[in-house]
Amino acid sequence: MCIPMASFFEWTLHRYLMHKPMGKFTYPFERHALVHHQIFKADHTYHLIREEDKKTIPMAWWNGPVLIAVGQIPFLAAAILSGKWGLLCGSVLAASVYYGAYEYMHWCMHLPRRRNVERSGIFFRLNGHHLLHHRYMHKNFNVVLPLADLCLGTLLVRSKVRFQQPQDPVVPNVQPKMKRKTAGAMELS
Repeated sequence: MCIPMASFFEWTLHRYLMHKPMGKFTYPFERHALVHHQIFKADHTYHLIREEDKKTIPMAWWNGPVLIAVGQIPFLAAAILSGKWGLLCGSVLAASVYYGAYEYMHWCMHLPRRRNVERSGIFFRLNGHHLLHHRYMHKNFNVVLPLADLCLGTLLVRSKVRFQQPQDPVVPNVQPKMKRKTAGAMELS
């Protein structure tokens, strides 16, 4: 699975399985939208408050292998048809790295500890991107690479309205930009 394709896979999974119940298959929706988003909101609760909620940050241990396997279906077909098994091997490797990056960054976003990755500009921007997802659950579905959000019209760079966002060095200000209206008066953009 190439990295841009993984962005679209993540977006599709997040939007259609984790934010909408799919018939009788409600596990992803319940665990994510009803549990994770109720514990971690876009205010001070964006970061872990109660130790017992730590287990709700990552996906269940078995989700990674299942998601990686499901993502391999088109690459397995391509490998069988072409006889080029390197396609499948490369895809498994790329999907595994992407999933690992997703889980690690998501963990760091909700449980910041001043890790090296948290000091990077990329993480800073992605953390703001994810914070906005917790404010607007129909926006910013990507955690690792917001390419699909950009291409599919769900990218939100700043909040539409002011809100009480968490204050922390690893969380950017995602409030609406203020622009000058007249001398001494400010207006939200």
